[in-house]
Amino acid sequence: MSPRDAGPSAGRRFCLLGAAAVCLSAGWRPAWAGAQVEERLADAVRTALSAAVADGAPPKPRFDTIEDRLAYLRWLGAMSDRLKRQKSELQTRVEFLETLWYESKRAGLEPALVLGLVQVESNFRKYAISVAGARGYMQVMPFWMRQIGDGDVSRLFHMQTNLRFGCVILRHYLDVEKGDLFMALGRYNGSRGRAEYPNMVLGARKRWVAALA
Repeated sequence: MSPRDAGPSAGRRFCLLGAAAVCLSAGWRPAWAGAQVEERLADAVRTALSAAVADGAPPKPRFDTIEDRLAYLRWLGAMSDRLKRQKSELQTRVEFLETLWYESKRAGLEPALVLGLVQVESNFRKYAISVAGARGYMQVMPFWMRQIGDGDVSRLFHMQTNLRFGCVILRHYLDVEKGDLFMALGRYNGSRGRAEYPNMVLGARKRWVAALA
């Protein structure tokens, strides 16, 4: 029986099932995480976080030594090779990695950790939206844009904006948790104190570190 024979309701169900099958066959999955809990921020903290996410294009990386530059280029090449499956177009992949490296370093975070977090949060999908409403690569909750941004939630789909917010938020949680990465990751996910999410991110981080070996 075709969708037409079964009537409008059955036809809609047929289309939805077909779309779901296509998504699954393409390896699509919903955003796993992204449920930071909105907390009241002290004025000084809000001001500091607002300054930390202020707009500014990432500069081209500058290095003190040729060894540092070569290490960066090795990192870029190794990460690009490993990211091919999620981002097939070379220029898009390199721009993403350059921006992630810059925003990670800017926030005092390890790039492999941020790569692991992005992998778990969105599997490198720029326009991912979680059931909680979190958006983009690092699944940033819209309330952050109201708290420390300009209020334009749609900008969370902009690559650099999303990565900057995510890195600044994770840095903030690390500071709140006095450097305890396990607890900071739980807070980032809205599951503070539970092991599943931190273990997933730290496991993904290890695989990105291994790709450089």
